[in-house]
Amino acid sequence: MPARSAERSARPRAARRRLAAAACGRASLAAAALACAALAGCRSEREGGAADAGAGAVDGGAGAADAGGGAVEAAPPLVGAPPGPRAPVAEPRCPPEMVRVARRFCVDRYEAVLLDREMGLEISAFYPPSRQAAASVERAWSKMRLQLGDAEARRMELPLLPGWQKQREFEPRAVSRRGVLPQGYTTGAQAELACRNAGKRLCTLDEWRTACRGERDEQFPYGPTYADGKCNVFREGHPAAVLHRDVSLGHSDPRLNLVRVAGAPLLRRTGETATCASAWEGDAIADMVGNLDEWIDDPEGTFVGGFYARATREGCMARIASHDFTYFDYSTGVRCCADLREAP
Repeated sequence: MPARSAERSARPRAARRRLAAAACGRASLAAAALACAALAGCRSEREGGAADAGAGAVDGGAGAADAGGGAVEAAPPLVGAPPGPRAPVAEPRCPPEMVRVARRFCVDRYEAVLLDREMGLEISAFYPPSRQAAASVERAWSKMRLQLGDAEARRMELPLLPGWQKQREFEPRAVSRRGVLPQGYTTGAQAELACRNAGKRLCTLDEWRTACRGERDEQFPYGPTYADGKCNVFREGHPAAVLHRDVSLGHSDPRLNLVRVAGAPLLRRTGETATCASAWEGDAIADMVGNLDEWIDDPEGTFVGGFYARATREGCMARIASHDFTYFDYSTGVRCCADLREAP
């Protein structure tokens, strides 16, 4: 081919290549711009929490936008921010018939009366809380009361033993009540059972003494030293001396806790001696010294506090450990403890 013809033929081809290159450059720029826009959209989604609606259309082959891209993430807590307010925590409490002691345990406010666990009938406070033992005591003293004491003592009738207590077996349940004669004639084993049937337990010696000494931690419910008449203890008369003319005789006699001296009863109703109260948290426990002795948790047999006619000035430290857990007489009573309960 002549040289001129070849030159003319090559010029259009070079021009076309330059045009194609320019077009390709423009296309690359557009694609890069779109790619940058897509990247900017992704950064915006991560930082601002909203997806770019156009980002999913950038690359047809890459598919649609991430379906989870529109969810708003919770902001992380600020480092060093003060904690929010806390809900108040309710302190463990005691049942309404008990008093909280040292924020550690509960104690019955009053010495117990006993009820039949199954039927709720009140057990006589003047007989052992057992069908067989009560019937035996009634039979014995219906005769012995006519043989001991002076004429006035012999005329004193036995208190009534309810018929149901002689006719069927029953188990005692301890109940703390104000203004009633508390249950005497109770063995340690029966006291333990009565507390257990009430969802409670006998106090340990340490618990009992802590409760008795009150918040001020003093030897007597009312103060540091003995004061005559403040508690119902060391009274002017002994019931066995009145009925039997001998303080050592006839301690199962059902009449003993009904004896009066100078017109006043020796055994008082629960809570009646207002000056004998062990104070705790604006509340008080009645008669931990005097009125009746109270069994504690000791299988060997221990009762504490002293009863109304016991000649003791030891107050909360008074303790008798000379009888086993099956012993009873007119002076042995019941008071229960319990663990603290979580507030509802």
